[in-house]
Amino acid sequence: PFQVVGGKVKKPGKRGRKPAKIDLKAKLERSRQSARECRARKKLRYQYLEELVSSRERAICALREELEMYKQWCMAMDQGKIPSEIKALLTGEELGKAQQNSTKLAKAGKTEANSSNP
Repeated sequence: PFQVVGGKVKKPGKRGRKPAKIDLKAKLERSRQSARECRARKKLRYQYLEELVSSRERAICALREELEMYKQWCMAMDQGKIPSEIKALLTGEELGKAQQNSTKLAKAGKTEANSSNP
């Protein structure tokens, strides 16, 4: 009935830990507590996912509106009209470039003037 495995004598029977004398009420209470925690985690997970879905839906709506605006601009430009928003963008960029160039020229002029005077 004894079995020798790797130099150790093993007794036949059940393997693993022997079941401890666990109070049934304590076991039930632990089970209930575990179930409560599981439900709470599930509720939090669903809230997070619902918030994520609603934020993505808002982003989709904003992108659709932006796409519609670009479509309107393209249709207007196909008809030979330049939308005022594009004009504003173009003139704003041109003004910005002109201001940057003028400040660069002014700085270059000052350095040249300083270098010519000893």
